[in-house]
Amino acid sequence: MDLAKYMTDSIYDIMAKAYLNVLSNPRQARFIHRMQRQFSASSQRRTQLLKENGIEVPPFLIASIATTCNLQCKGCYARKNGIAAPDNQPRRQTLAPDQWRTIFDEAADLGVNFALIAGGEPLTRRDLLEQIAQVENMIFPVFTNGTMVGASYMDFFKQHMSMIPVFSLEGDALQTDNRRGQGVYRLVEQSMQKMKEAKLFYGASITVTTENYHAVTDMDYVRQLRDKGCKLVFYVEYVPIDETTAHLAFADEHVAEMEQRLQQLRNEVEGIILLSFPGDEKALGGCLAAGRGFFHIGPDGAAEPCPFSPYSDSNVLQTGLRCALQSPLFRRIRDARALGWEHTGGCTLFEHKEEVEAMLQKND
Repeated sequence: MDLAKYMTDSIYDIMAKAYLNVLSNPRQARFIHRMQRQFSASSQRRTQLLKENGIEVPPFLIASIATTCNLQCKGCYARKNGIAAPDNQPRRQTLAPDQWRTIFDEAADLGVNFALIAGGEPLTRRDLLEQIAQVENMIFPVFTNGTMVGASYMDFFKQHMSMIPVFSLEGDALQTDNRRGQGVYRLVEQSMQKMKEAKLFYGASITVTTENYHAVTDMDYVRQLRDKGCKLVFYVEYVPIDETTAHLAFADEHVAEMEQRLQQLRNEVEGIILLSFPGDEKALGGCLAAGRGFFHIGPDGAAEPCPFSPYSDSNVLQTGLRCALQSPLFRRIRDARALGWEHTGGCTLFEHKEEVEAMLQKND
């Protein structure tokens, strides 16, 4: 499979569906239409860089910009890997707003289309979001727990259509509150209602496990999300933070069934875009991390293969994105696909963390 063509076609499909889903808001429809044209130019830029310079630029990147969070969700990977440590423990340093602006300006120039903003809780860093929102020709899905969307943030999202809130859910109220805290689901529903009344594009992010994936891909559940105004759903496969939760992670048969269920939903439920991460990587020639399809930038600027593989041999603030994408670690991980690494447990690199650590040691 031609991965570059697949990714470009997928982005085109996402944007086409997004345009149809926002026709009730002419201002937002004009924005999506403009971004469709820009993304076509971005695709040509990525092709040019690969052909002329041998630089493989992914259309997506993930950036964890915040090290604080107002919730303490069970099984939080950001807390486990030190991004969002408790107040009484040391956290990773965070870049200044103007530094993040520089990074994303370069990303847009290279042809990156989407930067998924994560944390911690991104809405705790309004100063950073204000700077990021000034970056042109990119779209920023902001993955938030949804509890901090007051009047001020509603004005912010109305003003900056490139900033798309994506509310984290675990399923229904019982499932969400069980992991995120009592009353969180009600607060997220209130945020959803505000977005719907304002006719703004927003999404949901659902962590799927072996215990909940049937419920959250049920047709009635997806239709309920759509009727609440949700236009986009990210299904993110659970990555265990320790062996006690390994049973919650997908195996091959779960991945295959999940893709089948999503395809049925895409065929039968209109008005909502359904995406899976990492999805059926085998069909795409292996892991998409380390720059094949995306990569992760830590709060301190460290270029990491993905959020679940927090290893780095370069910092984008010091080297720039071009050099980071060609780092020895990233190249070795991309080459390792030939070793037969398979997608199990929600994240290929998490399953092969010893090998990734060995690759990092080779740089010393």
